[in-house]
Amino acid sequence: MKQICFFILFLFFTKNVYAVEFKGKFIQGHFIIGKTLSGTKVLINKKKVRVTNDGYFTFGIGRDRKFDVVVTLIKDGIKKQIIKKVLKRKYNIQRIDGLDEKKVTPPEEVYERIKKENKLIAEARAIETDLDFFKDKFIFPVDDAIITGVYGSQRILNGKPKWPHYGLDFAQKEGTPIKAMLNGTATLVSSNLYYTGGTLIFDHGHGISTLYMHMQKIFVEKGQKVKQGEIIGTVGSSGRATGPHLDIRLNWFDVRLDPATAFD
Repeated sequence: MKQICFFILFLFFTKNVYAVEFKGKFIQGHFIIGKTLSGTKVLINKKKVRVTNDGYFTFGIGRDRKFDVVVTLIKDGIKKQIIKKVLKRKYNIQRIDGLDEKKVTPPEEVYERIKKENKLIAEARAIETDLDFFKDKFIFPVDDAIITGVYGSQRILNGKPKWPHYGLDFAQKEGTPIKAMLNGTATLVSSNLYYTGGTLIFDHGHGISTLYMHMQKIFVEKGQKVKQGEIIGTVGSSGRATGPHLDIRLNWFDVRLDPATAFD
């Protein structure tokens, strides 16, 4: 009888250890929030991730990921693996030929500048803190805007495949106020990057960051903490932009995610 009771208790205990819930879909480009028991260690594809005191963690799935996601839970010496199949998405591919080559490839004299700016952006995206704002619901950054560009789309210009579009574009007139989508800390503030012009990056904790691009004016400084809904700048057409709009990005460290999945 004691053995049976012990076995029942063991099953109950291990079942609770493995308890985990996911908000988000296991589809290419998606942002996912997990919730498990307090004190559980979590690994995503062998990468240990931070877990809040109340059991929240986060990660994302890249645009072109082809392999399953392996979630490992460890608590009190007991380990369990959960394997999630990643579903593929179809992206819009547009071919444009006959363009002036200057509009396809930047001039060589700006290569060094682009390299330095990309390093700054990469450093900001690599920041990992214990902030837990990532688990809160995002709000749209611009009112009454039309979405003109979506995540994952790609152009092939004069036969040369360009980088896929990793953001979400909101078309609105120049000078329109931009709101912070989430509480966070500014980790990069620049008024004139080559590609993205007026650019802001905010850290929201656990490797989740957001980028705001092509801004006309910026109202925050590096290191400043902002509240969700606070006006952080205005819509512009700075950098390599064809007209006034706001391009936003969402990242889990170096994994580029679809910002639209954060508003679900």
